[in-house]
Amino acid sequence: RLETRLSRRRLAVLAVFSCYSLVNAFQWIQYSILSNVFAGFYGVSFTQIDWLSMVYMVAYVPLILPATWLLDARGLRLTALLGAGLNAVGAWLKCGSLAPRRYPLTLAAQAVCAVAQVFILGLPSRIASVWFGPTEVSTACAVAVLGNQLGTAIGFLLPPVLVPNTPNDIDLMAHNISIMFYGTAIVSTLLFFLAGVVFEEKPKYPPSYSQAVLQTKPPEDYSYKQSIINLFKNIPFILLLISYGIMTGAFYSVSTLLNQMIVTHYEGEEVNAGRIGLTLVVAGMVGSIICGLWLDYTKTYKQTTLIVYILSFIGLLVFTFTLDLGYLIVVFVTGGVLGFFMTGYLPLGFEFAVEITYPESEGTSSGLLNASAQIFGIIFTLVQGKLTTDYSPRAGNIFLCAWIFVGIILTALIKSDLRRHNVNSGIMNLDVKAVPVDSPVEPESATLKIQSAL
Repeated sequence: RLETRLSRRRLAVLAVFSCYSLVNAFQWIQYSILSNVFAGFYGVSFTQIDWLSMVYMVAYVPLILPATWLLDARGLRLTALLGAGLNAVGAWLKCGSLAPRRYPLTLAAQAVCAVAQVFILGLPSRIASVWFGPTEVSTACAVAVLGNQLGTAIGFLLPPVLVPNTPNDIDLMAHNISIMFYGTAIVSTLLFFLAGVVFEEKPKYPPSYSQAVLQTKPPEDYSYKQSIINLFKNIPFILLLISYGIMTGAFYSVSTLLNQMIVTHYEGEEVNAGRIGLTLVVAGMVGSIICGLWLDYTKTYKQTTLIVYILSFIGLLVFTFTLDLGYLIVVFVTGGVLGFFMTGYLPLGFEFAVEITYPESEGTSSGLLNASAQIFGIIFTLVQGKLTTDYSPRAGNIFLCAWIFVGIILTALIKSDLRRHNVNSGIMNLDVKAVPVDSPVEPESATLKIQSAL
């Protein structure tokens, strides 16, 4: 057997990553939840404000392959520092856009934050696998994803409080926006320095047998190109790739357009729109942790994923047909139910992908899942936004319901082959290919000896 130990540093790595992922998600949603405020401040259309959210999705798709290559070739530490550093740079650039007619500058700043996101979204499953043991890996991934969700939640709650709509006093509006922008910049800069102190490439000893097996293989055996080819030949992964994209893209679309949907039926309720968004995401955070704990306990990846998918579909149907009843309390409840399942699904997709694609790189599989989510998110946001504007929020939500139903069918077709779990349990012998995680780290301890090949 291989010698494995858990590192105390793993909790600090997870905490710092979750925090700067939180700030990046906050910056994603801070414009959309105040779409009417920023449209008036910059003198632009709602569609242009929507692009401040969609630029995150647009940037991700062409950059994901270079980013996952960098993760495999240069390692976890450099990728983490790039994500945290670009996040801070984008935040400071926004501080220069604190005047009407500076929409192009704030769009450029948001584009920098969008590039930072490319180096953030694919890391939860890699951090969980490299730093955490087999009985806690799914929970760790859920916590890492939770940081991003918490950022979205704060993005729903804080901006409407910090920046109330004052269309008759632009100077006051600019002052309020400056508090939000400068506060974000200071926090993101602090987190960048913390990441430099805390992050290491990997712990001294591997936390699991599946990681130990990978680390004993020579890096020259690994080919990034072949890894991509292997993933696209994996039919269960392709089915998961599409179904994950549908679900997460629908969540992105609902989050981006939530303010418009609420204000359409409840005029002047911008603050409550933010609170409903907060309810949606906080419920999803609870769902994520529960799902992560459940996976670590049961390893029922496909069954849990399918059940959560079906309940998300039901939740969106209920949200759609109760949105215009005239009772905000009903929207709070249905939004919470929808969020519990829809955002609770996110870590399930990551962990299921790692299981069915082992020994391929966790960063590559997660990156492709996120790229699929961005593509579907762009399409869904544009189409749902058009349907919401031209017809009603109900028309846009029904469009999403139809797609999520397709996702249910695709999820049901996935063959559940838990390769990583089988290696950790000693059930499966694999001729694995090495993932080059040895690049910028200390040499492995000589005490790690192989007595048997799993």
